[in-house]
Amino acid sequence: MTVYVDNYRCPATVGRLTGRWSHLTADTPDELQTFAARLRLRPAWFQARCRYATCPAPDGVCVHYHYDVVDTMRIRAIHAGAIPIDIRDFGALITARRAAARQTAEANR
Repeated sequence: MTVYVDNYRCPATVGRLTGRWSHLTADTPDELQTFAARLRLRPAWFQARCRYATCPAPDGVCVHYHYDVVDTMRIRAIHAGAIPIDIRDFGALITARRAAARQTAEANR
């Protein structure tokens, strides 16, 4: 299982929580869900909805799947085995997922 957490650290307030937010993702949605459960992240916080018609969503799961996490959770994730990556690397992961999803869709036509 490979899980990643980026260094985006965008300041924002979500509900009652103010912090610097980063993205927690993994190679597959199932791996991410398993890791998130170990961190006690709520499944309802999982983000996997495509906002753009151009984004392929194989099996109904968008290639942008992730959890938003604040700095304290980012540190916990790293201690639990998540690989820290740059925000540009997160973008590269999404780009690779999108290309693979398009390739799979074309092969299934």
